[in-house]
Amino acid sequence: MKTTLVIGASEKPDRYAFKAITQLVKAGHPVIAFGPRKGTVAGIDFETEWNSNWQVDTVTLYINPERLEQYKTAILALHPKRVIFNPGTEHFEFIEALRAKGIVAEVACTLVLLSLHDY
Repeated sequence: MKTTLVIGASEKPDRYAFKAITQLVKAGHPVIAFGPRKGTVAGIDFETEWNSNWQVDTVTLYINPERLEQYKTAILALHPKRVIFNPGTEHFEFIEALRAKGIVAEVACTLVLLSLHDY
């Protein structure tokens, strides 16, 4: 299984990032949860400092396009194979930049992909 970086981690059970972390762990995917505050979901402690040495296959986004601006360069530098833009996170300029670098940029829902066993 390849590591997924969840950007926008939250301890609030009604948040989709919370649900995604829970379902990724349940499905056996290694997870790095990155958020603005310390927290823990499904045994995964949140990272609050960016680490440019993270080895990730997939980045799944749970932050709005305005907040994403500050992470675009850092995400590109991680060289993920795929970035998932969950509903409400779409940033079409960044999608094009990712694709230009050969990175798969999907406008999709991580939870749906997991439920369909298509993650």
